[in-house]
Amino acid sequence: MTGSDPRPSGSWYESLIDRQIREAQERGEFDDLPGAGKPLPGHGEEYDEDWWVKDLVRREQITGVLPASLMLRREVEDHARVVAAKRTEAAVRAYVAELNERIVRAQRGHVDGPPVFLPILDADDVVEQWRQDRDRRTAR
Repeated sequence: MTGSDPRPSGSWYESLIDRQIREAQERGEFDDLPGAGKPLPGHGEEYDEDWWVKDLVRREQITGVLPASLMLRREVEDHARVVAAKRTEAAVRAYVAELNERIVRAQRGHVDGPPVFLPILDADDVVEQWRQDRDRRTAR
């Protein structure tokens, strides 16, 4: 034995894992793997501790990573797209009412995430914009 090495000097030791890897290589299980011969993703870039989270989000196409307050902010910014898909004025008004309820909850601090200062949407203005957009689409 030498130093901290528990193996007798001059002997060869193969762990269970090393043996399983060697046997798999001999069977050719590592041949033709995707990415063979290509550099590892991110090679040469600065190390990012959250690389695995970012990779998971990208690979699994996770969109709900933002805190609820920021997701609400994004929905308010994109409300015109959602409203455009509504078929009736009643559906538009119901959507605006529900969105305004969530805005009020966020203003009162009942939503996770950083505080957001969002104005309440005017249902009449949203309906008027929806009508104009609908009329433009039908005119085409």
